[in-house]
Amino acid sequence: RRILRMAEICRKLETEEEKVLPFYPSSLAEWEQQNVRKVLEEPPSEPLALVMQDYVGLEKFWKRFNKAKLEEKALEQARAALANRNQNLRGMLQQYLAGAAIQKV
Repeated sequence: RRILRMAEICRKLETEEEKVLPFYPSSLAEWEQQNVRKVLEEPPSEPLALVMQDYVGLEKFWKRFNKAKLEEKALEQARAALANRNQNLRGMLQQYLAGAAIQKV
């Protein structure tokens, strides 16, 4: 239920580009994509592969979920870098103000 609710929320928050182009561009070469198509057309022989066919519909959800998690991690790293830079700038400002106060006396 939680995953389905999250999928509905993701669908509502999709950008226009994601609604029009729901598939992510592939980084595979054309010959690699052809090999993948051939493998996907073959019926699965392993029990796990048979079970996984039931969850193919969630693949788009998991791609979006992973994309959102990666963006979240990138934002956390950017926030940490900005906080570090802010701390350095505050230290430099305190040194400058301390130096200016000494020169006035």
